[in-house]
Amino acid sequence: VRLVESGGGSVQAGGSLRLSCKIYGSTNDNYCMAWFRRVPGKEREYVAQTFIMDGGTYYSDSVKGRFTISQDHASKTMHLQMNSLKPEDTATYYCARRKYAGNCASGAWPRDFGSWGQGTQVTVSS
Repeated sequence: VRLVESGGGSVQAGGSLRLSCKIYGSTNDNYCMAWFRRVPGKEREYVAQTFIMDGGTYYSDSVKGRFTISQDHASKTMHLQMNSLKPEDTATYYCARRKYAGNCASGAWPRDFGSWGQGTQVTVSS
């Protein structure tokens, strides 16, 4: 499986960006996909996840109400719509697929995800 992110960029606080993650090499919908982000010097942080089979969505408290994770089955693409962006949202964003088939767990830890994209930079200025 290969994951390719796109859509990062620079915006002012309060603005919006939409990230995309194209999924190559998989026809299996029985997987949980997620977005993580990382700031230099810190651990990778969970942002949101979705179960491809039924579209269920889950969010971290830091982005709930501002970010929306979604998927387009036809194009095998996962999206992250980010609204009301804050400077603390500045990070490199990664999409990932869980190592094992099945629904998303209540939490999301990087160690549970086996396929990762290359990352896309999001910068929010105050």
